[in-house]
Amino acid sequence: MFTFGETMVALRGSGPLKLGGTMRVSVAGAESNVAIGLARLGHTVRWAGAVGDDEAGALVLRTLRAEGVEVSGAALDPGAPTGLLLFEPRLPEVTRVHYYRAGSAGSRLTADAVEDAFSAAPPRVLHLTGITPALSATARSAAARALRLARRHGSLVCLDVNFRARLWTAEEATAVLREWVPFVDVLIASDDELPLCLPEDPGAEAGARAEALLDLGVGEVVVKLGAAGATVFSRALRDGPLHRPATPVRAVDAVGAGDAFVAGYLSALLDGEGPAGRLERAVTTGAFAVASHGDWEGAPTRAELGMLGTPPGTVVR
Repeated sequence: MFTFGETMVALRGSGPLKLGGTMRVSVAGAESNVAIGLARLGHTVRWAGAVGDDEAGALVLRTLRAEGVEVSGAALDPGAPTGLLLFEPRLPEVTRVHYYRAGSAGSRLTADAVEDAFSAAPPRVLHLTGITPALSATARSAAARALRLARRHGSLVCLDVNFRARLWTAEEATAVLREWVPFVDVLIASDDELPLCLPEDPGAEAGARAEALLDLGVGEVVVKLGAAGATVFSRALRDGPLHRPATPVRAVDAVGAGDAFVAGYLSALLDGEGPAGRLERAVTTGAFAVASHGDWEGAPTRAELGMLGTPPGTVVR
């Protein structure tokens, strides 16, 4: 599998930033979160992107290599810094995110990395998010180029809409995503993100929106419903949409849950599982994410997937 985008140094505060306090250093980025999740589940994953020729960039690449993600397609940009992401826990269940990525190395990503990746080995699956095209015109062009290359080489395309209002407006996102829809095989989105992909909103229900996307040529639409689970819509499902409730866990950090869900879904897809198996693994990996602190740190290995079914208080020896 191949994915690309911006990965940043992430600082997680212990409380309101204006009061100071301690911060934990890690890395984060939607695409690399998915890549790490897939690598932990035993899949071969390549990530491409640009980081600054600085200590922060070295941390990003070191972390991804340590997690088994192949990063030979990554570039060092001596003229721009690695991006920065601050997490501010403001209420027990509310976290504010502050981006410092304007003019970053990741935002200056060009189509060269994409071209090189497909030239080296066309991927079985290309995973994109709606974050990368929001970063800059060059990053947007790189993503568009990847879509065309995926079609030429027969790669399956997965798009996680992942709308970020702090990076671009709904109108800007809509203009880009609607052009991408004909290239997409698997579209993953929360129910309120679906209208961004449609020329017209067919109604308030997620089902009507998903059906409209299927009519536009999307192979399957996966609607994330948070604590209510997720639903898959596909013409291949003879009995209609397939729903799976979320796996109940004690939530400690919801950040990264969507990326973990995508990693689980793509993992099962790569394993040849049908929609039911994909949803099962996706809600499982999503549950691991919300039960752990960090964007990707709680991602399970394949051997750990069954741990959520163990009784509370179990000690695994």
